[in-house]
Amino acid sequence: MNATARVGKGSGLHTWKQSKSLAQLPVINCNALVPAGSRAVIIAPHPGDEILGCGGLMQLLARLGRPLQLISVTDGCAAYPGSAVWPAERLSVIRPQESAEALRRLDLPLHPLKWIRGGFPDHAVASRETALAEFIERYLRPTDVLFASWNHDGHSDHEAVGRAAARAALAVGARFHEVPIWAWRWAQPEDQLIPWQRARKVMLDPLSVARKRHAAHALASQLMGDPAAGMPAMLAPEILEQLLQPFEVVFCGG
Repeated sequence: MNATARVGKGSGLHTWKQSKSLAQLPVINCNALVPAGSRAVIIAPHPGDEILGCGGLMQLLARLGRPLQLISVTDGCAAYPGSAVWPAERLSVIRPQESAEALRRLDLPLHPLKWIRGGFPDHAVASRETALAEFIERYLRPTDVLFASWNHDGHSDHEAVGRAAARAALAVGARFHEVPIWAWRWAQPEDQLIPWQRARKVMLDPLSVARKRHAAHALASQLMGDPAAGMPAMLAPEILEQLLQPFEVVFCGG
């Protein structure tokens, strides 16, 4: 699948707010997701995905004192191919910097946060999927709880990361959950491609939502795009608003 095979207009926030499937999702708390004594491992295909998919969850886990480990698989340098404003050389530096600033804005305890950068090729992770699974496995413990992009998320890198993370978790006996990110770009509110039976809501308090919003606005390259080259922003306003609702969705037991 190419990087944007499933990405369409999706649905607006107003439509999603009327979704029966989304409204009826059971709520799960952080203690159930990441029990005491476990570490949360957040695996982001590209810098910023950890904020968009798990920015609220990471705040709640930090308040509970759960250790966090972040793995950024790529540097996100292929976001705007051919752009003079965002060439790959610039993005390879800027996107990790944006991600670091976004994490700071979440007010996480950054000193103990272990952050690993994989250096895998952006938009070509599937070609290195076995190597990625082995890479992730090296950093895992059996008591870890992994959160990675959904393996049907609609972006080839996200899907490859989901598959590789699942393999690595199985190899060490760790728990594994999936997070939709790009799915909000193409899915419809009652879309049966979404695994609603595994979906759970993590409810976020107003402060967590505000910090997540502040953090998301650090991802400047994704918010700007390159209009002169006809390249829209990766994070269109309606997509960003969908990702900044007072909850996050997790597909349990991926």
